[in-house]
Amino acid sequence: MTSEWGEKSTAELMSRYASKETGYEVPAEGWRICLAHEFKEKRQPFQAKDVSLSNLWNHIGLGVRYLIWWYKKTQVEKKAPFIDMFQAQPLRQIYGAPLGGIGGGTITRGWRGEFCRWQLNPGMYHYKTVIVNQFTVCLRRGGQTVYQQVLSVERPPTLQGWNWGYCGEYAFYHALYPRAWTVYNLPGQNVTLTCRQVSPVIPHDYKDSSLPVAVFVWDIENRNDYDLDVSIMFTMVNGSGHKDDKSGGHWNEPFHLEKDGEAVSGVLLHHCTTVNPYTLCIAAREQPDREVSHQTAFSPKGTCRGLWSDLLTDGRLDSPTGSSPPTPKGEKVAAALAVGCLVPGQKRNCLEFCLAWDMPKITFGSGEREHFRRYTRYFGTEGDAAPSLSHYALTHYKQWERSIEEWQKPVLQDSSLPAWYKSALFNELYFVADGGTVWTELPKDADVSGGVRSEKGGLPAQPAVVQEYGRFAYLEGQEYRMYNTYDVHFYASFALIMLWPKLALSVQYDIAGSVVQEDPTERLHLMSGRYSPVKTKNVVPHDIGDPDDEPWQRMNAYLIHDTADWKDLNLKFVLQVYRDFHLTQDRQYLRDMWPICQAVMESELKFDQDGDGLIENSGYADQTYDGWTVTGPSAYCGGLWLASLCVMCKMARLLDEHEKLRHYTDILDRGRAAFDKLLWNGKYYNYDSSGRQLSNSVMSDQCAGHWFLKASGLGEDYQVFPKEKIQSALKSVFDLNVMSFAEGHMGAVNGMRPEGVPDRSSVQSDEVWIGVVYGLAATMIHEGMLAEGMRTAEGCYRTVWERLGMAFQTPEAYCEKNTFRSLAYMRPLSVWAIQLALNMSQKDRTASAETQDGKT
Repeated sequence: MTSEWGEKSTAELMSRYASKETGYEVPAEGWRICLAHEFKEKRQPFQAKDVSLSNLWNHIGLGVRYLIWWYKKTQVEKKAPFIDMFQAQPLRQIYGAPLGGIGGGTITRGWRGEFCRWQLNPGMYHYKTVIVNQFTVCLRRGGQTVYQQVLSVERPPTLQGWNWGYCGEYAFYHALYPRAWTVYNLPGQNVTLTCRQVSPVIPHDYKDSSLPVAVFVWDIENRNDYDLDVSIMFTMVNGSGHKDDKSGGHWNEPFHLEKDGEAVSGVLLHHCTTVNPYTLCIAAREQPDREVSHQTAFSPKGTCRGLWSDLLTDGRLDSPTGSSPPTPKGEKVAAALAVGCLVPGQKRNCLEFCLAWDMPKITFGSGEREHFRRYTRYFGTEGDAAPSLSHYALTHYKQWERSIEEWQKPVLQDSSLPAWYKSALFNELYFVADGGTVWTELPKDADVSGGVRSEKGGLPAQPAVVQEYGRFAYLEGQEYRMYNTYDVHFYASFALIMLWPKLALSVQYDIAGSVVQEDPTERLHLMSGRYSPVKTKNVVPHDIGDPDDEPWQRMNAYLIHDTADWKDLNLKFVLQVYRDFHLTQDRQYLRDMWPICQAVMESELKFDQDGDGLIENSGYADQTYDGWTVTGPSAYCGGLWLASLCVMCKMARLLDEHEKLRHYTDILDRGRAAFDKLLWNGKYYNYDSSGRQLSNSVMSDQCAGHWFLKASGLGEDYQVFPKEKIQSALKSVFDLNVMSFAEGHMGAVNGMRPEGVPDRSSVQSDEVWIGVVYGLAATMIHEGMLAEGMRTAEGCYRTVWERLGMAFQTPEAYCEKNTFRSLAYMRPLSVWAIQLALNMSQKDRTASAETQDGKT
């Protein structure tokens, strides 16, 4: 099922690899790239200059209002704007799989070996390659060092005492998240190193998946006839390349921890900032025939020849005792850890390292409240857990890998699935951990109900699932810094509900509690220029806040739109409630959510202005597609509304709410007829029903409501949209939005004119949204269009991961040429909707075959 252009695209990434070495137990499936590869295409982030004159005129008011707000935010309040239109992140084609579990912060190691993206303070990123953070190999024969090399292709202007410039043509990187492998063939040495990095991101595991740790396992293959002594040195700066590395008062100390018959030792790097202090830890497992040594502190400036010579002399470091003094202001400090072993001729041996970080108590930008990260339930809140974390990681990582392999094996061994899909499915999961993710314990005095108790149609103050599994939040994107942006979570949530369903339910309880809240404070909305309340009752919020403020307490979406504008959010809440129930069968959850669903649906009914059972849209009602003006009922919002009515009927039936069942069935019957009459044009559903010039544009996501019904197991008995019309609409989308756009090689463009040219009526209609495309592909697969669905999704994967160099930073959008928008975005997690569709299709085929066998 892999296309010829796809095979060429994959091969290009490894075309400069000059060795035949394949490394030790590196899987065939995943994303693979030679360290010498250079991406030819260099794209720029979308900026104001890229807006067409017609669209610029439509948004001039927004631009002026945003500029005033941006100035106040950055120059007066000295804060980072949650969307910075003037300083979009440039494309750095360097990132690899992030390190660490879920919700404890992340550190990204690039595919060439750099430690280059940091998110230790919750939700706040900085993009700094810390050049001192490296692995170095030392080979010794007969008591003499014969080879010592920093395993980096860089040639930095600092640290000139080290041997830089490893030849990238002799190494490759391979990622299959949450693991990654780097294979180094050492030129002229007959030695191959395979570095395997392992992070504890394990489905249905709510303990180990929360740990801020990663393990590096170095497999060393000696293809010589003689023995070698091999040492690997791991160097790390106390800090992350941020300006606070020079704030002074940071210090390092060696440690040794023995527990349950296993011992680890290493160096603790105490980073003593006023806000959110933390400890980094580099550690190694002590085993027979392994020598662990360290350098407590060295200055990471100048030539650093002393440290290099220390290792060069005997393959070990001098291991001083005692702590280092606190750093003076303006100075940095680093540490080093070395582990050595004998590798006999024609044999293999391995060395194990751990990197851990312990920031147990976190405050967000407002500094109002202290939160405890999830892992503190198991490792304490005192900030002294780094030795225990590293000990636990080094003694449990093999168990983690067995769990990861068991989880991934059914997909990886399925020969009917193309290789690109296996890479996309697992590697896109990086965002669950690296989406600015926070996972915190629920305080004993917390109340997530929004103040409306169960007996009054609200929620329990502390629902059992939130009490047990904590609170979870992830950003819309690393550049769009809003937590749990709900219209985007609608797509991304498939990854959570399939892999960590308790976290998906926890998010739903938090959202439901905020629905019943209201805040009458009048605020200026940047999009419309109107003043209106911050939060309207019985309306789903756009998000739960900015990490530079106080999430779960204050939203920031009022800056963009009035909450009353977000008609699709209520519908998306109702659809997710039922889908999540369908996949978990948690009846208490369904009972808790039922009154909230009724409240938001009744608030939607006020938009049914003519009583035909179909809600009207106006202005920016389809807010998923900002700037794409809608008038009257639309395919997108109208389809979501009908699907929501359908699941309300299903829930009413399950809960024996007979009066409500009649109520919603009546509206659904009227709405279904109106939808068909107003929007169906014989081939697909028109974008909207206004009759204006562009109302018959072909929207790639026009079947989103139907998609959720299929994902929720609502088949023929709950058919809202006629099957033949859905299949005709999907065929139109495939023919026009996919195959008539970029020769069918870049996925589906959001809007396409029926004559076969992209709709350019807004800044987003001629973009490809990767997460929407994955959802579209899932819809096609649900409808038996497997080849079309896979071809559609493949275009996005190839473009992002193989052509544009956006690995582990999949953006929200790209255009056919030149630009992209919002790197490292939540929505592409919807690739897991494809897997759900495949699972359900397989189940349907199996059931059908069993029925036929029974008849036979």
